[in-house]
Formats: sequence, structure tokens, C-alpha cells
Amino acid sequence: MKFTVNQIALLLGGTVVGNGEEEISTLGKIEDAAMGSISFLSNLKYEPFLYTTKASAVIVSKDFQPKKEVPATLIKVDDPYSSFTVLLEEYHKFISFQKSGTEEPAFIGEGAVTGNDVYRGAFSYVGKGCKIGNNVKIYPQAYIGENVEIGDNTIVLAGAKIYPDTKIGNNCTIHAGAVVGSDGFGFAPQADGSYKAIPQLGNVVLEDWVSIGANATIDCATLGSTLIRRGTKIDNLVQIAHNVEIGQNTVVAAQTGIAGSTKIGSSCIIAGQAGIIGHLEIASKTTIAAQAGVGKNIKEEGKILIGSPAFERNAYMKSYALYRNLPDLNKRIKELEEKIINLRSSES
Repeated sequence: MKFTVNQIALLLGGTVVGNGEEEISTLGKIEDAAMGSISFLSNLKYEPFLYTTKASAVIVSKDFQPKKEVPATLIKVDDPYSSFTVLLEEYHKFISFQKSGTEEPAFIGEGAVTGNDVYRGAFSYVGKGCKIGNNVKIYPQAYIGENVEIGDNTIVLAGAKIYPDTKIGNNCTIHAGAVVGSDGFGFAPQADGSYKAIPQLGNVVLEDWVSIGANATIDCATLGSTLIRRGTKIDNLVQIAHNVEIGQNTVVAAQTGIAGSTKIGSSCIIAGQAGIIGHLEIASKTTIAAQAGVGKNIKEEGKILIGSPAFERNAYMKSYALYRNLPDLNKRIKELEEKIINLRSSES
């Protein structure tokens, strides 16, 4: 599918410098883009490529003034990076939502209802009583359990597993291999040293615009719901335990583990390999650094936590400065001890 530079500029609210009728069919990096592609220049470190690029069009800042002749047509905008992100989103929608219809074999259970323009890939499974919204795309070998609800424009990619009674909102993405709604890790210790499984009878609720990364797992609640609120993004290989609640627009990076019944606020940033124990409350706008281990409630918004056990960044940096100097301090202490011993010896 092709668009003219003028059409793209209209979408981005930009101004064209050059041939507005140039046709664009793909996106590319400025250093190796081909004819018919569009790229962008945000970091001026890449400016030399602007004068040699084969891209047909390049998005630049409205204040940018080239140092010499540019072969490509320019689209001048307020923020080139954000504008190119808009293009990426539109392109992603185009390639992701172009599929429709049902590939065979595919299974749909009794009483399941699907909206318009739904795609069901080969070997996908939709259980009894499911409600599937408009323009939902269910890729091959995805499993949708009984009584699952999925809102409009949501994508369930290949091999994802959605357990029964899960509720997924509009415009969500469930990446390949993700498991949503598996049993929480609930086992009661017995007198003989064995463990008895506690039935997990709740579900998982994902609100609108939630993204779940590849091979991430979100456990269902013991009772009630494990809740991921609107706009939150979960990276690959993240474990979210039963009855966890995560607020709006929080991001959780890969290999993070969040234990049961912890409540995380909105607009938090949780970096890779962080660990959060159960039954905590984490205030909104908290940042948890990579590999941090959080073991207590965070009540004040905007804190940045580092370390394991994690504590506030400024205090951590002061402590770390002392830690780095421990070898030198130890050497000095030994030298002082020797001087004291020698002094005592000379006095006696």
C-alpha cells in the first residue's frame, strides 16, 4: 500500500519541502533506507546520513536547516521522533489488522459470539460462551478458554494461552507464548510436611490498551481478580502473581517478579529483574531500578529505589560510596592498629 508524502505530512501535521507527490511504501533507517521508504532525523549525530540516504522522504525538525543539498523530500514537524512513532503505530496497525476470516482447522465453542472482521488462525481454539469483539485477531495455536471476554481491536498472537473467565479490554496485545489466568502459587503447608493446593477461583482482568509480552505469565486471583489497569505495559518473561493490582500506565520490564496481593500504583517504572514481595503497596510514580528487591511498602510518590534490599536512591548512592571505599578503610584501620601496638610497645 502506497501513500504520498503530502498524505503523510497531513497525518503528522508537517510541512513538505520538496516533492509532495513522491510515493512511500515502507519505513527505514536513515543510514540504509531504500527508494520508496521514509525515515527520520532526530539525533543530529546521524545528520551526515541525511545527505547520502536513498530514502524518498525524511522527517526532520521544523527548525532544522541542512548544511548542503538533501536528495530526499523533507517533512518538517515539531518532534521528528514522536512523528515517526505515529507512523510506526499506523504501519503496525495496517500489518496487524489486515487479516480477517477463519483459517481451517479452527475451533469455536457452543454459544461463543464474535464481532465483525474477526480473524481466527489455523489451530486456534475459542471456548464455550466467549465474547469476542470487533476486529479481534486470534493467531494460530492461540487458546481462548471458556467464558473469556475480549474487547475490540485486541490481538492475541500465536501460542498465547488465555484461561477461562479472563476479561480483556479494547486495543490490547497479548504476545506469543504469554499465559493469562494460570493458577496462582497457592499451597497450604500440612502437619506432615506436605503441601495442599488451594483452589484458585478468581480471574484476570486486563483493561484497555494493555500489552503483555512474550512468555509473560499473569496468575488468576484466589478470589476476585488479578487486575492490570489501562495503558500498562508488561515486558517479556514477567511473572505477576495472584491478586496483584497494577495501576494505569505502569511499565514492567523483563524478568521482573511480583508476588501475590501486592498493589502497584499508576505511572510506575519497574526495571528488569526487579523482585517485589507479596502484600505490599507501592505508591504511584515510583521507579524501581534493575535487580532491586523491594521488601516494604513505598508510601510516598516519586521515589527511586535501588539495591537489594531496595532503598531510596540518594541514600543508596551514599552507602555505595562507603562500600566502594571499604578496602581502603580496612587498610587504614590495620595501619592504625599497627601504630597503636607499636606505640604501646615503645612505652613499655
